[in-house]
Amino acid sequence: MTARPSNARPHTTHHRVRNGLIAALVIVLVAALCAGFGIWNWVSGSLRKEDWLTGKAAGPATTWLILGSDERDGTTGSDDTPGDRTDTILILTKPKHGPSSLISVPRDSLVQVDDALLKINAVMQIYGRQELATQIEDITGQKVDHVAKITFGGLTGVVDALGGIELCYDQDVDDELSDLHWKAGCHVVDGHTALAFSRMRYSDPKGDFGRAERQRQVIGAIAKKAASPATLMNFGTVRKVGDAALQAITVDERTNPKTLLDMLLAFRSASGSNGITGSLYWSDPNYYVDGVGSCVLLDNPRNLELFTQLADGTHDPGVVGSAAELG
Repeated sequence: MTARPSNARPHTTHHRVRNGLIAALVIVLVAALCAGFGIWNWVSGSLRKEDWLTGKAAGPATTWLILGSDERDGTTGSDDTPGDRTDTILILTKPKHGPSSLISVPRDSLVQVDDALLKINAVMQIYGRQELATQIEDITGQKVDHVAKITFGGLTGVVDALGGIELCYDQDVDDELSDLHWKAGCHVVDGHTALAFSRMRYSDPKGDFGRAERQRQVIGAIAKKAASPATLMNFGTVRKVGDAALQAITVDERTNPKTLLDMLLAFRSASGSNGITGSLYWSDPNYYVDGVGSCVLLDNPRNLELFTQLADGTHDPGVVGSAAELG
């Protein structure tokens, strides 16, 4: 049986969606920017840029597409699914007035490119960067103004440069695929464990949705430590963390240090008590398509309505999406 999403162009996705590791590294990078003008110039000259943006007209808000690319480069575990996969897809929106939002896209979201149906985490690898941006624009109805893509392997270096981060999880885990071995509770972890914590899903009762929650926790922990006075007042640490982030990040052709600073401020706002977080809405999280497998069938009209409100700044703060409704 073949089925098509009602209001989406297909995307081919061999990569998995992971929530927010890219944002975490961008936060670290921007923390380095805030340390001084010299570092600002250093970052500006070091940014690696790629063509991402489409010709869609700008909307009422600024939208960032934040991507985490997982190369399965041997940094963690034995989950060696081939390919350079976009394991994190986040949409960060800052309206002119109203709350900012950070919305995750399920990695198995069903999309369509031309006559092909596929999961969104395969689109970049098969159809290229601009097609992935186009798919996000189709889902949201909003222009993608900027893109940041970070490799997951870079996460380990950033966490280690920070001297570790504190993470919490209330279950024991012994997961060989991610290489996460965890005793229930809170622990200060190194980069290797932070990456495994972000990748683990098979031992999580919530599967990908639980992994998304843990990835947001990693983002918050990195952001908190990177922006702490102890970090920002230590130029050696700032430089070390910035070097690690710059080795992992690529951005769109129009991004500059100020763009990243604006992104940091929007991210902090979205993650705060007055922000909006969550995931897209779907009509069926286990929708089977021949040749594609089990997919997340998105609720396209509801998502378009959601992002219209997010871009206009008229949506109330809180958690949104079908995952939130399921509890």
